[in-house]
Amino acid sequence: MTDTTTTVNGRPDAQPAAPTVSAFEFWPGWIFYTPIVLYWIMLGLRYRDFSLPTAANPRIETGGLCGESKSSILDMAGDEARQWIAPYAVLTTGENDTARALAAMEQAGLSFPVVLKPDVGCNGTGVRIMRDADSLREGLAAFGRGVPVMLQHLIPYGHEVGIFYIRHPDEAEGRITSLTYKEVPCLTGDGHSTVEELLHADPRTRLVPHIYIPRLRPRLNEVPPAGQSLPLVFAGNHCKGSIFHDCAADITPELTARVNAIMRDIPDFHFGRIDAKALSLAHLREGKDFQIIEINGVGSEATHIWDARTTLREAYATQFEHYGETFRIGAKKRREGWKSSGAMAMLRAWLRQRKLMATYPLND
Repeated sequence: MTDTTTTVNGRPDAQPAAPTVSAFEFWPGWIFYTPIVLYWIMLGLRYRDFSLPTAANPRIETGGLCGESKSSILDMAGDEARQWIAPYAVLTTGENDTARALAAMEQAGLSFPVVLKPDVGCNGTGVRIMRDADSLREGLAAFGRGVPVMLQHLIPYGHEVGIFYIRHPDEAEGRITSLTYKEVPCLTGDGHSTVEELLHADPRTRLVPHIYIPRLRPRLNEVPPAGQSLPLVFAGNHCKGSIFHDCAADITPELTARVNAIMRDIPDFHFGRIDAKALSLAHLREGKDFQIIEINGVGSEATHIWDARTTLREAYATQFEHYGETFRIGAKKRREGWKSSGAMAMLRAWLRQRKLMATYPLND
């Protein structure tokens, strides 16, 4: 199978033109998520357990809702799943952490450049590229002491994707409910405009300059040469400025079969999102040539809702359906004998994660 679809900045060109920013994409979180919280409370009352979704992935802390270790999820992978995961190493910042990091990299077969990221966190906060030992030293020092971090292979593939997977405990096979392609927004120099001027001239970035300026502040007065491309973000998160495209039409039986084989090799995992990079979109559709960055649990979203073409009604319908599934799966796992984490444990995990994230450096 060959990929005959042309792309523009990673977006399939065959798709109809979309607005640059959706009406709700950058609403304050408390506004967008309030109806979802109310729906969660309603389901908690119905099932008599507000923390029941944490039982959907019972071997993960809080089911992956918050506060979980990213590496602990990857560590559960069996031989089949592990071959699809980008190699990684874990350490805790502190005394001699650069030397320990280099030793951990060697043991894991990692070489520069690598991705440095917190082991507990979300939304790409603190994710940075380390290109040599000096940048690694500076990167580790930017975190607080005693913070668990991961070093991971920088996957060279050009297409970052989010694959949402759901499998009920009484089902032999799961399904992919969402496939999202993530586009890195770029500015292109014209030889006379500053980065700040380019930012305010671009159809998308001029609408949300506050998303990009903090990372670009040291370069705002630079004048990029004509034709030079300036990527605005590395972490593939919409709240950090990445552009998301709903590509559910590319969910194929081959991709579904591959994802099923991987996720069935992670014990008692039933609900979450795989973040990965693919060599090409054609290869992804065939279920080959991709590497997993991380696997997220019940706190993850079907990220196609952030496609600018998605309506608010469609976004909420997706959120309600997915969170409803966490309760339904959690109820089935409860009948198997698993227990939910409890509301207080959820709160403690969320507070711990929030405290940690407040200390993380700005992401690339």
